Amino acid sequence: MNATIVDLRYRMKDVLRAIDRGETVTVLYRGKPKAALTPIAPPVAASDTGAPGTADQPLFGLWKDRDDLKDPAAWVRDLRQPRLVPREPGGKRRRTAGKAK
Repeated sequence: MNATIVDLRYRMKDVLRAIDRGETVTVLYRGKPKAALTPIAPPVAASDTGAPGTADQPLFGLWKDRDDLKDPAAWVRDLRQPRLVPREPGGKRRRTAGKAK
């Protein structure tokens, strides 16, 4: 299938349907081919749901040698703790950096 820039702009859904059917779409700019859109092959080791497994991800186990990440749930819980803003004398909260008065 050939598609012009106008087709990509106004009929992208039709172009994506053609790619879903396995067609390669050639993008034309002023009548000359500029690019080819090809469908992506599904991963070989994909599960039945279509999502790749954790071990198939390239960054899986990136920090496995760090001692402070032995318990990832506790590490994330500590990250999600709210920041404490000290109070000024008189009970007013100080503004954080970057906010105008």
